[in-house]
Amino acid sequence: MTHPKLLEVTERIKARSKDTRATYEARVKAMRDAGPARPHLSCGNLAHAIAACSEADKQKLMEEGMVNIGIVSAYNDMLSAHQPYHQKLDQVKDAVIQAGGVAQMAGGVPAMCDGVTQGQPGMEMSLFSRDVIAQATGIAMCHNVFDGGLLFGICDKIVPGLLIGALAFGHLPFVFVPAGPMPTGISNSEKAKVRQQFASGEVGKKELLQSESRAYHSPGTCTFYGTANTNQMMLEMMGLQLPGSSFVNPGDGLREKLDAAAAKQVVRLAEAKNNIGLAEMVTAEAVVNGIVGLLATGGSTNHTLHIVAIAAAAGYIVNWQDFSDLSEVVPLLARVYPNGTADVNAFQDAGGTPFVIKELLAGGLLNENVHTILGEGLEPFGEMPALVENQAVWRLSPDEPGDDMILRKIDNPFQHHGGLTVFKGTLGEAVMKTSAIKDRHLIVEAPAVVFEDQDDLLTAYKAGELEKDFVAVIRYQGPKANGMPELHKLTPSLGVLQDKGFKVALVTDGRMSGASGKVPAAIHVTPEAASGGAIARVKDGDIVRVDATTGELLVLVGEAEFDARTPSSGPTVPDTFGRNLFAGVRGIVGPAGQGGSFI
Repeated sequence: MTHPKLLEVTERIKARSKDTRATYEARVKAMRDAGPARPHLSCGNLAHAIAACSEADKQKLMEEGMVNIGIVSAYNDMLSAHQPYHQKLDQVKDAVIQAGGVAQMAGGVPAMCDGVTQGQPGMEMSLFSRDVIAQATGIAMCHNVFDGGLLFGICDKIVPGLLIGALAFGHLPFVFVPAGPMPTGISNSEKAKVRQQFASGEVGKKELLQSESRAYHSPGTCTFYGTANTNQMMLEMMGLQLPGSSFVNPGDGLREKLDAAAAKQVVRLAEAKNNIGLAEMVTAEAVVNGIVGLLATGGSTNHTLHIVAIAAAAGYIVNWQDFSDLSEVVPLLARVYPNGTADVNAFQDAGGTPFVIKELLAGGLLNENVHTILGEGLEPFGEMPALVENQAVWRLSPDEPGDDMILRKIDNPFQHHGGLTVFKGTLGEAVMKTSAIKDRHLIVEAPAVVFEDQDDLLTAYKAGELEKDFVAVIRYQGPKANGMPELHKLTPSLGVLQDKGFKVALVTDGRMSGASGKVPAAIHVTPEAASGGAIARVKDGDIVRVDATTGELLVLVGEAEFDARTPSSGPTVPDTFGRNLFAGVRGIVGPAGQGGSFI
C-alpha cells in the first residue's frame, strides 16, 4: 500500500501544476501529431542528414519506418567519468544496428568537471552549464531526423541538463547510458584525513597531491556519493536507466553488454509507436520517486536544485517543502561516503540502487504507477544485472543486504527520516544535508563571522582568527550574484575547527556540493544576497541560530534594528576566465528555490 504522505505530496504537485503540465502536454502532443520526423524532410534535407553515413545506413534511412536513434554525448577527456564514451560511441552505434535500427551522433554537449574547477573561477559557471547543456541537447535533436535518443552523461550538471533538453522532445523515447565508476583507490576516510592534515599544516602539498591522485586514478566516475553518483541513482529511481547499470566499472565485461541492452531497448521503444515517450515517463509520480531516492540514500544537496529544474521542464512545480515533507517519512537506507566510509563500488556490491528500490517498494514509499524504459511499473528496477554466458541477465535483489553497514532493510534503517532538512526563518529558506552530521552538531548558536568571498574565510583560518565558536556567513554566492559556486574547499578547514571542539556552522546562499559532510551547512539561502535577501544585512557578531532539529535559521537581532540596516553591496564579479560571457545570464537567472535556472 502506498504511503499516505507519498500520495499527498504527489497529488499536491499535480494540483499546483495543472496549468503548466497541460501546457507542456499540449506541446508534446503537437510534435507527436506531426508524425514521424524524416518524411517531412525535403530530399536536400535528408541528403545532408545522411551524407556521412555508410551506404548500408543510407539505404536504411531512406526506408519508411526505419528507426534512427540520435546520440547526444558529453564526452571529453577532462572528465574521468566521461572518457570511456569515446570508445563507447561506435560500440553503441553497432548495437543499435544489431537491434534493427540506425544511430547517428546527434551532437556533443559541454561537460565541465566540478572536481577540476572546485574553488576556481570556472566553478562560477558550473550551475549555468546545466542549462547550456539543455540548450545544446535541444540543438542536437532539432534536426528532426530522429525517432529516439541515447544520452551519454553521468556527472554533476550534465545528467540534469541532458534530461531537461530531452524533455523538450518529450514525444520521443530516451535512454541514458552510464559509463560506470572507476575502481576503488584509497579509502574515502584516508582521503578525508589527508585533506584535514593539509588544512592543519601537518602535511604539505606534495603529500596531498599523492593522496588525491591515488583516490582519482583512472577512467570512470569518482567513487564517493556526490552529485554524479546521485544522478545515477535518480535515473534508476525514475526508470530512465537500466536497473543496476549505474555502478558497473568501465572495464567490467558486463559494462558492454549493458550498453548493448540500452541500445536494444531504445530501438524497441522507438519502434513501438505507442505514444510512450519521455513525457509519459517523467510524470509527477516519477519526480517524487526521484526525491524519495535522494532522501533514502543521503544524496547530493545539488538535487534540491536539479530535481526542481527537471520537474519544471516537464511542466511540474516542485518546491523544497515537498522535499521536507517526504523527508519526514522516508528512512535513510544507505551510508555511502561522505555519509559513511564505503564508496559506490561497495554500495553496488552490497545491493546498490536495486536493493533500495525493492525495499522502498515494500514499504509503500515509491509510486508504482509509472511508465519506465522497461514498461509499466518499477518492480523490474529492483533487479541487479549479472554477466551469464556472456549476456546481461537480471535477477531479483536478495532479501538481505550484502553489508548492513552500507545498506539496510526498510524495517531497520540508519535513521527513520531522510538525510535532508529544509530551513526557514528570519534569514530565509535553506537546505542542509544532515545524514553525515553527528547529533551534537545539529544545533549551533554562535556569533556570525561574515565573508563575501570563500578565500577570505581560508585567509582568516590560516591567520588563526577562527579558533572559536562561530557561524560562517558567506554571501553573494547565489545564482544572480556570481553563478552559485560550490564552496566545498572550505570543508577541511571547518572540519578541523569542529574537531577541535568549536561549535561551527556555515550559512550561505551558495552551494556546498554533493560531498557535503560532517559540518552543518545551511546552503542555497533564498532570497540570496544579490536579490535583497536578509543574509545581506548580517553583521559580524550577530548571533545566528542554525537548528537542524527544528529547521530554524535565525538571526537573533531585534526586528526593527535588523530591518533598518543597509544591505551590503557585495563584491564586483570579475570579468575574467569566461565570466563575462555569463553576465546577461546572471541578470535573468531564477532563485535557487526554483532550480536556479535561466531557461
